[in-house]
Amino acid sequence: MTTHADPHSSLGTSSATAAEPAPVAEVELAVEGMTCASCVARVERKLGRLPGVSAEVNLALETAHVVLTAPTDDAALLRAVESAGYTARVTERTDLVDGAHDHPHAGHDHAHAHTADGERAASADVEHALSGHGDHAGHTGDADTSAPTPDRGHVLRPRLIASAILAVPVVALSMVPALQFAGWQWLVAALALPVVTWGAWPFHTAAFRAARHGSSTMDTLVSLGVVAATLWSLWALLLGGAGEIGMRMTPTLIPRFSDAHGAGPELYFEVAAVVTTFLLAGRYAEFRARRASGDALRSLLELGAKDATLVVVGPDGARTERSVPAASLAVGDLFLVRPGEKVATDGEVVEGTSAVDASLLTGEPVPVDVGPGDAVTGATVNTAGALLVRATRVGKDTALARIGRLVTRAQTGKAPVQRLADRISAVFVPVVIAIALVTLGVWLAVGAASGGLDTDEVQAAFTAAVAVLIIACPCALGLATPTALLVGTGRGAQLGVLIKGPEILEATRRVDVAVLDKTGTLTQGRMSLTEVVPTEGAESEVVLAVAGAVEASSEHPIARAITAAARSAATQSGSASRALPEVTDFRNEAGFGVRASVTLDGVVRPVVVGRPSWVAGQGGGSGTDAVADASRADAVRDAVARLEATGATTVVVAWADAASDASAGAPIVRGVLALADALKPTSREAVEELRALGITPVLLTGDQEAAARAVAAEVGIDEVISGVLPEGKVEQVQRLQAQGRVVAMVGDGVNDAAALAQADLGLAMGTGTDVAIEASDLTLVRGDLRAAPTAIALSRATLRIIQQNLFWAFAYNVAAIPLAALGLLNPMIAGAAMAASSVIVVGNSLRLRRAP
Repeated sequence: MTTHADPHSSLGTSSATAAEPAPVAEVELAVEGMTCASCVARVERKLGRLPGVSAEVNLALETAHVVLTAPTDDAALLRAVESAGYTARVTERTDLVDGAHDHPHAGHDHAHAHTADGERAASADVEHALSGHGDHAGHTGDADTSAPTPDRGHVLRPRLIASAILAVPVVALSMVPALQFAGWQWLVAALALPVVTWGAWPFHTAAFRAARHGSSTMDTLVSLGVVAATLWSLWALLLGGAGEIGMRMTPTLIPRFSDAHGAGPELYFEVAAVVTTFLLAGRYAEFRARRASGDALRSLLELGAKDATLVVVGPDGARTERSVPAASLAVGDLFLVRPGEKVATDGEVVEGTSAVDASLLTGEPVPVDVGPGDAVTGATVNTAGALLVRATRVGKDTALARIGRLVTRAQTGKAPVQRLADRISAVFVPVVIAIALVTLGVWLAVGAASGGLDTDEVQAAFTAAVAVLIIACPCALGLATPTALLVGTGRGAQLGVLIKGPEILEATRRVDVAVLDKTGTLTQGRMSLTEVVPTEGAESEVVLAVAGAVEASSEHPIARAITAAARSAATQSGSASRALPEVTDFRNEAGFGVRASVTLDGVVRPVVVGRPSWVAGQGGGSGTDAVADASRADAVRDAVARLEATGATTVVVAWADAASDASAGAPIVRGVLALADALKPTSREAVEELRALGITPVLLTGDQEAAARAVAAEVGIDEVISGVLPEGKVEQVQRLQAQGRVVAMVGDGVNDAAALAQADLGLAMGTGTDVAIEASDLTLVRGDLRAAPTAIALSRATLRIIQQNLFWAFAYNVAAIPLAALGLLNPMIAGAAMAASSVIVVGNSLRLRRAP
């Protein structure tokens, strides 16, 4: 199917919507003390109550991304977080006035000294980008066990080790009657108390902090369960008769069917100790896994060079070199990059030629040749000659820093499915506490109705209520989305795919059409020689060599492409006879072609190279037509028509048989050169991969139908939209959407930006313009179209993992709470299962490290 766009049609318009207030600033906060989804909901609620403030809080990173639509100072934000029971600090504030945030050098400190301070700041920024944390006065590590920073491991590890060592004999003595010596219960109490106090202290302090602010969290359930089990055991030990010397206890995994009824109240020290140990183990495993899930982004951010060789040019032109921290470079500084060294920051080559390996940054395995005037990216590796580079972007404005910000921002946001989970979790804890109280009341009422309450009935009621409190902790719920995003976006960064936000994950699942811009997306975006058609009696190698020699003096893109092809052919031939011939008397006929005198076979001949119509009129001294021979003229016209039908640009090469003097004959056409914006070698493979994902590729181009159809056939695209002016791309996307199709747009130029924004999913080639990249949802760093299906497949896999995590978290609680309420679940087993659920969710997310 081919659609030809009307170039005069007007752009489609969408219904007007009420304009939302424009953001005036964005603030990044490090929030300490959050441990569950309820914490996240409470912090967001407190911040959202401030006028002109909206916030997205990330549990895995313990950060808050705050958008301000009205002037609000940082102190007000910090007070709001503190009123929720947590501590916070501002890690970054960006004022969005007059587009300063979009300026490539906004906020850069040109007075930044060339000292080690810059390096230390850069190192700290890497960790802040991943964790959002830093040391500050008043921070209490005990109360903060969730954020994936090294300090959290130092807090959790000793508590876990000590609790595990003490819990083993507690469980053994409590569960194995044969080990119960006289007075064993007193030893169990002595061993368990440090576990339920010091070991569980992070849970208790978090619960107390929440209660002080009139709220509850998952830690509230844990703390209540542990404290209740401990207090019951102390009552039974001191006042209930369980402290008698010689008392034995025979517990069961299913309390309701215990054979110990009538033997006095049971002790639950082992429940309190094991629940604490399991939860500490789960949180520590969670910490380790979340640290691992950030490894991809961390390694990416640490790719940057640590040192640079600063070159200072004196008044007399003399150059001096000195080593400085790379982070201290300023825009305009000159620095030297020797073979094997990393490029210190984004810049432009001033002197030297080399090949730059960007594989660590983009995944592209082939080094790129660079020379004077070419841009180079910081963190890429210089593989050959020395380069003198002028810094153009430094610090937070570099490509590497921008990638880090995009990835971190994506990790901070929330997919729509997670917003539903957050709303549920906000009311979950109070509901669970109510269920536990109802469970306790119902069991007591049933016991009273069946003949009066005794110790066994009270114990059964208590056991069921405690099991409900412990089993219901959906810590996994708060980790379902953040950990999957953390791993997925990190993996994307490794593959050269930047996911700008979790909101777009839903769109990737529904996309069924991919609109592919031709130039720079399917093609290389630059002219190259595709074919040489010699006329009768001419050799293609000679035709190309003569054309390349003449065009070497021209700066036109077509001329450069011809010369590059000629030099490449001469180099590959390895023969001196194939070297480019000598050229004199060069003249440029603007808009038509060039003419010169070329030494060929020892004879200087007049040569013309240019448009077919212009060359045909060059009759030389005799005034005859350059293609006067009828058969030669027909052959040339046929070749030109055939090549131009494929969308190629044709150039005709002609020279005379005789020497370049008054008696020289007319220049005779020796061949036709075809040049085109050549297809990228991976475009066809990328189209096939899109089809495999169930996505129909559509070619969008300004070319005429025949040329567009030729390109489409070469890559395997059936549906073509041709003759589209740059401003008509939005209309074509809207037309497809009006047909009920969910459209992904892949482009790279300024004229693609509006269409990228209009599409349901915008994918910008990383080799394109900043405007296109800003308008897109996904950025393909490499500029390889194969990254498009990779990006969509990875996004779909991330969404699938999020959905699996949320299902597991909810299904687990829905199934387990009734079992606990019916007295079919020992609190100790409930604690182990609850801790395991968090580890399972994080482990499931880690599968994305091998995606897609």
